[in-house]
Amino acid sequence: MWDFEIGRSVSIMVRTWPFIVFRMIVYFGITLAYIVATGTGASVGYGVGHISTDPDGPLSFAMWGGVVGFGLVSIAVYWIREYILYIVKAGHIAVMVHLIDGQDVPDGQSQIAYAKEVVTHRFAEASTLFIVDQLVKGAIRAVTGLIGGIAAFLPIPGLSGLVSFINAVIRLSLTYVDEIILGYNIRINSSSPFETARQGVVLYAQNGKAMVKNAVWLSVIMWGVSFVIFLLMLAPAGAILFLMPGQLAGWAFVLAIVFAWAFKAAFIEPFAIACLMQVYFKAIEGQAPNPDWDRKLAEVSSKFRDLKDKARASFGGSRWTEPRPST
Repeated sequence: MWDFEIGRSVSIMVRTWPFIVFRMIVYFGITLAYIVATGTGASVGYGVGHISTDPDGPLSFAMWGGVVGFGLVSIAVYWIREYILYIVKAGHIAVMVHLIDGQDVPDGQSQIAYAKEVVTHRFAEASTLFIVDQLVKGAIRAVTGLIGGIAAFLPIPGLSGLVSFINAVIRLSLTYVDEIILGYNIRINSSSPFETARQGVVLYAQNGKAMVKNAVWLSVIMWGVSFVIFLLMLAPAGAILFLMPGQLAGWAFVLAIVFAWAFKAAFIEPFAIACLMQVYFKAIEGQAPNPDWDRKLAEVSSKFRDLKDKARASFGGSRWTEPRPST
């Protein structure tokens, strides 16, 4: 069914426990910020609402206060996303890549310092890594269309509606491709992140059917686990909101989603990345980027063209050469 080893991925997570703890601190810290901000906003709104002559004023103001508090934390998370990618995600991936390749890495807290050094060596600034990440995400969206989506697996006439739905599922399953290609960048010890990202996208595309198949299986596993976590988190989320002023029962659903997101980011996400990196590194072993795929991607994806332009610029326009067609 799938080509990754679940036991091996779990072993990698265990061996990178300092990063799992680090992710827990970061993502559950964000969850706590959501709870505190929502509760504080609701409390302030509830107090202000008593000034209103409307009998429902306190409850209404409490609800809007909670919305404002939740929104402010969301804005803060948006602004620190580059830091999270640079320190938390990229560092963890750097250590996982070395473990997948059988290389030794430091034990304990020194893993984080070691990984930071590796990432800083590849990407001097967080903004560079973030730009590469966004361009790869944009470019990879073209892959499903080029490989024919699920139609490549189920060429059955009369199922266009089902095919469209499953293709949408496939697109959602490509969430971690940018992390996989970041792992490829670290693995080959690249000094040109944009050019390596271009090569990584092409290699992914030319192995697209195998990668998408594994990504879909993994997505099914992850969605199932995430849904169970969401159900389990409804109770503590409801208990927290019960202590807040006003009738904020509807927020239990929202906070349960936030709790589930934190669990997913801290535990499930690194497991998924470890699985897909296994498949990717094995699939591309001994391969070179196919010029035909490079050309196809450039034709259909503006983000991939931007990636190529930045790769050219990184070479100063002198060393860059366009891939030649295969003969």
